[in-house]
Amino acid sequence: MSVLVTGGAGYIGSHTVRALRAEGRDVVVLDSLELGHRAAVIDAPLEVGDIANRQLVRDVCTRYQVTQAVHFAAYKSVGESMQAPGKYWANNVGSSAALFETLADCGVQGVVFSSSCSVYGTPAVVPVAEDAAIHPESVYAETKAMAERMLHWFGVTHGLRSVSLRYFNAAGASADARIGEDWSFSINLIPVVMKALLGHSGPVQVFGDDYPTPDGTCIRDYIHVDDLAAAHLRSLDYLAAGGTTTAVNVGTGVGSSVLDIIRATERVTGMSVPYTVVARRAGDPVASFAEPRHARELLGWQAHHSLDDIIASAWEWHRTHPEGFATA
Repeated sequence: MSVLVTGGAGYIGSHTVRALRAEGRDVVVLDSLELGHRAAVIDAPLEVGDIANRQLVRDVCTRYQVTQAVHFAAYKSVGESMQAPGKYWANNVGSSAALFETLADCGVQGVVFSSSCSVYGTPAVVPVAEDAAIHPESVYAETKAMAERMLHWFGVTHGLRSVSLRYFNAAGASADARIGEDWSFSINLIPVVMKALLGHSGPVQVFGDDYPTPDGTCIRDYIHVDDLAAAHLRSLDYLAAGGTTTAVNVGTGVGSSVLDIIRATERVTGMSVPYTVVARRAGDPVASFAEPRHARELLGWQAHHSLDDIIASAWEWHRTHPEGFATA
């Protein structure tokens, strides 16, 4: 009996695979390696291919006796989704629909889906709870919301139960620095800060310092990738115990500003982060952080890593892997 992890060679997927293996669970990874890295898959078999290939998915489910799945495989750039929407509809929606139907046909008993807090758009109130309005503000966010709705209906029509995890800002790296976030595919703040700190780019651009926040910069909820991986395991346990389809926020409930991240990096590394303040970026919410109570009550999950823990693990990964997974 195995867990199928699609996109398991990616950032969050690879950490979840390691967490599953650490608990002794059998795992099989399905990844096209378009964005993932073969080196990120540790102690688990890797099947290279497309989730829309129904015959491949059926074969994998049969050979590895798959009973549950975690679905990460997707394009994830907000900016690119606005420039190439068809690419995102085809992959994040169309390929996911094919995957869900094939999993249901194979008798898979539960799916944990990699969703996003971006489904809420600009939140009217923070912290953001699961009953907040769904108001996507990008094609990427819309594809996540649509996949959640598809899973709802596959539950109705096929009995495929699911947990959609609405991530806030995943960050950090594994404790042993073997896997982390490859900045060649990332425009997230913490990898950008690390890149500047190591001299691989110019100063960090801080998009606006005149927001109505304590230091004038935007506030986000940063969660350690290992805490996020643990949320997937607890979601699989919930489904195995007969849990019904639901959506759950995965965040710390604590907001950190852009300048908080820069100061924490300087505190942890003892180095000065070069940055410059530029004009606001269109569409950036002032603040977005989770109300994590539902995850705690339903899944028995909560975050354990501090912001300094996140920064320290990210620094160790980027310091020792300056070219990401291409580092010799």
